[in-house]
Amino acid sequence: MFSITLFVWVAFIAFIMFVVALDLGVFHRRARIIGLREALSWTLVWIALALLFIICIYFLYEFNPAGWDMDTAQLSGREAALQYLVGYILEKSLSVDNIFVIALVFSSLSVPAAQQHRVLFWGILGAIVLRGIMILTGAALIAEFDWIVYVFGTILLYSAAKMLTLRQETVDVEEHIAVRLVRRFYPVTSGYRGKNFFVVEGGVKKVTPLFLALILVEASDVTFAVDSIPAIFAVTRDPFIVFTSNIFAILGLRSLFFVLAGMMDRFRYLRTSLVFLLAYIGVKMLLQHHYPIPNIISLAVIGGILTVGVLASLITSKNVRSQRG
Repeated sequence: MFSITLFVWVAFIAFIMFVVALDLGVFHRRARIIGLREALSWTLVWIALALLFIICIYFLYEFNPAGWDMDTAQLSGREAALQYLVGYILEKSLSVDNIFVIALVFSSLSVPAAQQHRVLFWGILGAIVLRGIMILTGAALIAEFDWIVYVFGTILLYSAAKMLTLRQETVDVEEHIAVRLVRRFYPVTSGYRGKNFFVVEGGVKKVTPLFLALILVEASDVTFAVDSIPAIFAVTRDPFIVFTSNIFAILGLRSLFFVLAGMMDRFRYLRTSLVFLLAYIGVKMLLQHHYPIPNIISLAVIGGILTVGVLASLITSKNVRSQRG
């Protein structure tokens, strides 16, 4: 029997595979440095695609074509679209902290600028698979154990407190558990070998520092997914909305990295705003059984927190430049 639900899932995943293949196979076939203008253009393209997808969400949930059913609470098109929008903005915001860590990884390993896009591309492909597994696991846990939302809320509050006190300026590559695990099975070349992750030298298969960068990028995404996946479940429990909002936020991560990589010192308070963002979502999750906070209010709160963080950063950066000038 034809299932519109299965068809939509397959169609969405096929679309994602298509745009990713188009990205690497057509627009970024050769290793090169990504300029600010190009990165900004691609960032706007990914944001536009994510926002246009709201129309699909509205249509699916408002008109319920051919029995569209995600086995969740019956959502209207407006409710589903709002949940998707809040979820996307939340995940996009939290991904900024991941960008800071990726920048530290690239700096610590001195990854050539021309190869950074390749690492991010394969890293994000892996992140899509890993997050898909974590989303399905989280949805299953919440469906089976309703009290798990309190565990998720506590995790978010703990993460907010940890982010507030942690001031990480470098990444200790050699001591990282992922790097130590790789070194146990493969020797590492003394330098980079172009775009290769693996090489054979003297009859011995080795990994390059580029592969170590990839492993660290993957590890950082798993770490941040522990925060972002519980956070999205504070907005919606619908697996399709959770998955699609996450994927669109991840797809734009590469281009956003190249936009922010050279300007991170100008956004010094952005990470601080993410602390308050995580704390708010954690409180929202803890209260949802007793005092549920409407998503329209969450959208305003998230927007307000991010606006304050960005404005405070820009004002401070401007004052610093004025004093130096």
